[in-house]
Amino acid sequence: MSDTDSTKYLDLFPGWLRDLGHDAEALAALLEESEMPEPAREAIAGGINYLFKSLDLIPDGIDDIGYLDDAFVLRVAAELALHGDTGSVGTEKLTILSRLANEADEVRTFLGKDYDRLESYVKGLRNGAARGRSVADVVGSDDVRRELLSDVRGFAKSYESPSFSREEKNLIKLKAFFDAKLPK
Repeated sequence: MSDTDSTKYLDLFPGWLRDLGHDAEALAALLEESEMPEPAREAIAGGINYLFKSLDLIPDGIDDIGYLDDAFVLRVAAELALHGDTGSVGTEKLTILSRLANEADEVRTFLGKDYDRLESYVKGLRNGAARGRSVADVVGSDDVRRELLSDVRGFAKSYESPSFSREEKNLIKLKAFFDAKLPK
């Protein structure tokens, strides 16, 4: 990784950490959009559910990088949702989805060869569950969806952005976790 690339990511990732709660809330709100087709809602629900998985790719308590996997997953899920049919959801409501999907390009560039593995992992989240809520339940049940949205609001309210020191070793650790933890 060049010094220019390192500097770019050391500048970019702290903002993603600061905005994680807001991004999660805004993305989760799209689950309420009945006009959005089910595959797009499934991609979003899988990404949001990931926030509550007990076994993350990177444990949340790891200094500096513990929540970056969550930020990466939300961006990849947004890109998957946006590449599908988003129905007649208004442009204003798609702003967050578009922004996060565009930022998935930065994840792609940062991870390089490991991006495809992350994308496959995020696609697989559609078949998973967190806190007893499957993606199918979130998409198919108003009560389960409201419960998830309440949990997302609670997460956003209590979330404290970890520090992210501008040290290249954090980028190296981040890449190493993805390389080691993503299914081959």
